[in-house]
Amino acid sequence: MVRLDDSASVTKCWLSPDELDRFERTAGHDGWNREIAMQLMGRCGLRASEVSYPADKHLRWSEDGDIWLFEVRGKNTKGGDPKIRDVWMPEDVADDVHKYSRERGLVATDRWVDASTPSIRRWVKETAETVAQETGDERWLNVSSHNLRRSWATYHLVERQVDVRTMMSIGGWSDYEAIEPYLAEPTEKRIGEAMAAKHLH
Repeated sequence: MVRLDDSASVTKCWLSPDELDRFERTAGHDGWNREIAMQLMGRCGLRASEVSYPADKHLRWSEDGDIWLFEVRGKNTKGGDPKIRDVWMPEDVADDVHKYSRERGLVATDRWVDASTPSIRRWVKETAETVAQETGDERWLNVSSHNLRRSWATYHLVERQVDVRTMMSIGGWSDYEAIEPYLAEPTEKRIGEAMAAKHLH
């Protein structure tokens, strides 16, 4: 079930990996480009305003890291001009992007998602409404583009315990204050794993 925090003026929510899978597939029913957009936000941590930047020319395999990385020009959380950073891409997303580019006949400079930021936010809202209708669960209506990024950040920071410095680098946060809100409460699964490990000692 979608996790919610409505204690403040803005309701925050988090999707689990399985919920994210469902969200992506549902978006894809209205166009493959929509599914790619959801993956870029929910699996790679892009802001909605960054989704229309990358193209094949920005994606590369890092021999040193044994990972896929792609360049994004995004928000500078310290203010000023947009900042270029390298973003990590899971292998299954890279496979999807390569297949998408190939089947769409994109050249290296063609953007994967050629859409405005308002359009991308609208796609998220429309997908959320569809899933809410399909499941009868109104919690889905709270899902926004920022919540997809939030889900990505919290999953890696809290569930996978990726170090904060790495997350700041690939997520485009300039300081700890900017990333601190994403250090949300762990899921019940994570609490169980952590406490089970404690009992082994």
